[in-house]
Amino acid sequence: MSTTQTKCGVVAVLGAPNAGKSTLVNQLVGQKVAITSAKAQTTRARMMGIALHKSDDADTQMILVDTPGIFAPKRRLDRAMVSSAWEGAEAADAVLLLVDPVKQRRHELEPLIEQVAQRPERKILVLNKVDVAKKEPLLALAQELTGKAQFEEVYFVSALTGDGVPEMKDALAAMMPEGPWMYPEDQVSDASERLLATEITREQLYKQLHEELPYDSAVRPEKYIQRPDGSVEIHQQIVVMRDNQRAIVLGKGGSRIKAIGQAAREELSELLGQKVHLFLHVKTDERWSEDKEMFEEMGLDWVR
Repeated sequence: MSTTQTKCGVVAVLGAPNAGKSTLVNQLVGQKVAITSAKAQTTRARMMGIALHKSDDADTQMILVDTPGIFAPKRRLDRAMVSSAWEGAEAADAVLLLVDPVKQRRHELEPLIEQVAQRPERKILVLNKVDVAKKEPLLALAQELTGKAQFEEVYFVSALTGDGVPEMKDALAAMMPEGPWMYPEDQVSDASERLLATEITREQLYKQLHEELPYDSAVRPEKYIQRPDGSVEIHQQIVVMRDNQRAIVLGKGGSRIKAIGQAAREELSELLGQKVHLFLHVKTDERWSEDKEMFEEMGLDWVR
């Protein structure tokens, strides 16, 4: 029987849109749990990753709350995403602020720093993309930001290559309180397979239609059936706001939706470890972003 102490805590991962939060969460967990996309604001729900850290003195489980990028909300969907981000940060044992030193996005970073500065949790500042950023401006930025909020530590990492991530993970683990683990050792995310499946399809939508399709799209889970032969049958509805968007998603002779479905199916079968039959259809509903039920299906709270 191991006498190693167990620790468990919650880390809120905050940052302006596109700072690289999902990539960092995936890096900390050691596998893909959060969708990543070159389009900002792809994370909608409070997608969590569960990272394990083992050392001689403690086995630590860190619940990573990958919050949606916090930005000035205009639409109801935006408001729900932002409210979900702050909610994710509320029960945290540590707050990690991730900054992209290349793009910076000052208009979003400044209000974020102000809010983080007022929070009681222990804070870590993480500057991402060290593989492409120049050193002097990077150090100057670190100094400037630490002057604005009480960060206990500053780390320079590349979420993409993993450079600097192990040291940062050690520091986070050290901040976690003693206590039993909340999840089984082999669980990496709290997203149900049904929700994960819609996220994977949505990621493919973005990847394949990044220029043509705006944010006015969603993927709804319809059916998730475990077949007796060990495979899974998944039905999803892609919802867009206008008919011309529907035509874009379908593509000529249905070629685009077929490509989206195929890529999503391959990734899902790898993630779930079973054969996947994926059925997609597209629906136009110009009012979907005002639909309460839709928000709940996406794991978001309805915000007035």
